[in-house]
Amino acid sequence: MRKLLFLIAVLLALPLQAGEAEIRQALKTRFPQIRIDGIQPAPMPGLFEVRFQTRDGPQLLYTDGNANFFFVEGSIIDVKSGRNLTEERLLKLSAIEFSALPLDLAVKIQRGNGKRVLAMFTDPYCPYCRRLEQSLLQIDDITVYVFMYPVIRPDYADHSRAVWCSPDRAKAWLELAANETPRVPAGGANCANPVDKVIELGKALRVTGTPTLYFANGERAGGGMEIGKLRAKLDEVARQPAKKN
Repeated sequence: MRKLLFLIAVLLALPLQAGEAEIRQALKTRFPQIRIDGIQPAPMPGLFEVRFQTRDGPQLLYTDGNANFFFVEGSIIDVKSGRNLTEERLLKLSAIEFSALPLDLAVKIQRGNGKRVLAMFTDPYCPYCRRLEQSLLQIDDITVYVFMYPVIRPDYADHSRAVWCSPDRAKAWLELAANETPRVPAGGANCANPVDKVIELGKALRVTGTPTLYFANGERAGGGMEIGKLRAKLDEVARQPAKKN
């Protein structure tokens, strides 16, 4: 809080002489290693948003108009609504075109009419992933595209491959990933399967942890969402109009 109050005081004391070009040049001079994607006014008057890339994906920092002060590892909160504007912005920046996902590489699990749509990169031996799988069983009318991403226990990757080789992939996946005790498919990994391609896809999308979720509007999220919030998010996205090509 002290840091934020100090920043506000500094910004109020600064003359209005900001501009994207000046900020970009100042950052380039001081931090030549940073790849800047864009600069624009932030929601808070006197601040500018700087978008840049790291190996974990898009990131934000805030600066004054002369790039003399930086606000990092923090969020701008709209006090009236309680919204975390920084978090919302990062969600938009990390979003993808859901239709571009190669869904043919995923195990499809559908219950009911399937109107709630979710894709996830998950490892059956990740504790958080298993918890999420059990939570998803409580949501009806859902379609889940499971990209098997065995990076937590790569020595057990053949268990995911065996799911793909099973006659009922959805059933085999749930028995492996959602049961109290994982049940490995008996048939073994004896067929062509997409696991290696999925691992490459995950790396390309900068999936560094499991579970990683993608909603039908392309927004990305971690898997630690409480079930009520997850259901509400799925419903919100399902109500959004489909994008026109």
